[in-house]
Amino acid sequence: MNLSLQRGELASLIGPNGCGKTTLLNALTGQIRVDAGEARLGDANLLGLRPDRIARLGVARKFQVPSVFPMLSVAENLAVARQAAAQDASRDRTVLEETGLANAGGRVAGTLAHGQKQWLEMGMLLVQRPQLLLLDEPTAGMTAAETRTTVRLLHRLREHFAVTMLVVEHDMRFIEALESRVMVMIAGEIVADGCFEEARRNERVRHAYLGRAADD
Repeated sequence: MNLSLQRGELASLIGPNGCGKTTLLNALTGQIRVDAGEARLGDANLLGLRPDRIARLGVARKFQVPSVFPMLSVAENLAVARQAAAQDASRDRTVLEETGLANAGGRVAGTLAHGQKQWLEMGMLLVQRPQLLLLDEPTAGMTAAETRTTVRLLHRLREHFAVTMLVVEHDMRFIEALESRVMVMIAGEIVADGCFEEARRNERVRHAYLGRAADD
């Protein structure tokens, strides 16, 4: 497969279960070893590097289930995350504001609503100052209202922090609302690359993933 992202771009990757989306993210973050090819971030080839080295180069990944420290406060969660990446606290306040958690810094993270935990984890990654943010089903378990908020949130975070984002998601309503570039993966191959409407009208995509109902 072959794909590229521009610096500061927000792009989505969709496709049926088993097509290779998670394998791609695992390769980019050093969770699996790859036999051939390159995955370049600037001058660095990520393939073959240890996960910690890849993280130090600026690749951050959010998994489907939010991973926060439930007994710590929101502000303490940010502090733990940035200290692990040897970053200072200068971005903390802005991250809280941009993720909608400005009034929740003192709250225990375990008491947050599910959507807020998802947003907090994004904030924990952003204080580490990543260049590339990989979001694996970021709206999983969210209410419709939280999902709509997340659409606005991702655009705001990309613009404010100039971070490149790749979103892997199964919620087509979310992908359509995101209005980003959409890449469709089938059997390890990118078969469509454009806007959501172009992907929806692609015959191969409709047959293998979206179904004929995509025309309705």
